[in-house]
Amino acid sequence: MIMTTVMVGNQNSVLVLESSNGYKIHESLKGTQPQRIAFDPRNSDRAYCGTFGDGLWKTDDGGQTWNIIGKEIISSPHVMSVAVSHLAYGNKFNKVYAGTEPSALYISNDGGESWEKMEALNNLPSSTLWSFPPRPWTHHVRSIEPDANNVDYVFVAIEAGALVQSHDGGKTWIDRVEQGPYDTHTLATHPKAPKRLYSSAGDGYFESFDYGDSWSRPMEGLRHQYLNGLAVDPGDPHIVIVSASVGPRNACSIGDAESYVYRKDENGKKWNAISNGLPEPSGTTITLLAANPKAKGEFYAANNRGLFFSVDSGISWRALDIVWPKEYYLQPLWALAVSEK
Repeated sequence: MIMTTVMVGNQNSVLVLESSNGYKIHESLKGTQPQRIAFDPRNSDRAYCGTFGDGLWKTDDGGQTWNIIGKEIISSPHVMSVAVSHLAYGNKFNKVYAGTEPSALYISNDGGESWEKMEALNNLPSSTLWSFPPRPWTHHVRSIEPDANNVDYVFVAIEAGALVQSHDGGKTWIDRVEQGPYDTHTLATHPKAPKRLYSSAGDGYFESFDYGDSWSRPMEGLRHQYLNGLAVDPGDPHIVIVSASVGPRNACSIGDAESYVYRKDENGKKWNAISNGLPEPSGTTITLLAANPKAKGEFYAANNRGLFFSVDSGISWRALDIVWPKEYYLQPLWALAVSEK
């Protein structure tokens, strides 16, 4: 029987949903501030969660229990991003990446048992300009994307200031290019589109077809240009969904919340706003997006109004039949991840 697990990070816990004749729901990591969640593609019961203030956590039972990891090596308790390589590494474990505030990157080759800091990241020329506007004295690793086609390639987005890359597993780094995104929030690659990068950023939507040597900014149809979420159809690299707002306050503040979801596909370069089955923009915090990596056309979306899914590549949506905790209506969400076994 196919089992889908969805994890949603809110301000103070992780909501774990397991499909089994409906959804079984429980909360975990209570009292933490989850920032990013990543499943291990080789083990659907294993996931990692970075938190703001409480370090990095790992589960091996689908989110029932969690253990803190990396505390001796990862110098900051503010783990803002985490990712697991899409590609097999060695006999047992895929590479795990964790990024912190202030910006630093750590890599584990043994499932989180040990970690190594990638010191060269912080020696890039652009590092002197990195700064996160709400806390301008610091900055952080916002998004990590191990390449879906090359196990040694990894891309890192600093909020704010740079999208950089390594071609040797993090030992050395290539700095941002002039025309590239400045404030990437979510970055993606695709196994069926070698060299292609997708960036959903505070300064718009960006694409590269040559591993970031050059970038285009196809914005036609995007009436709102502060972007956050991004997901690409696992079966079709041309189908892209992003979430957008007028600006950061409208994205995250309940009192001013107003957000939108857009889609583009192989039939054209123009973005189209999609709303069929999604909540109205007013009062809705910016939507987190995720694709089921094992199901073509299956997407998930989460915001303060609930959790939604699509099985037609994002054209139409419907809410999951679950009780949405009332306190979630009053807060933005920070993390969304999907796994299937």
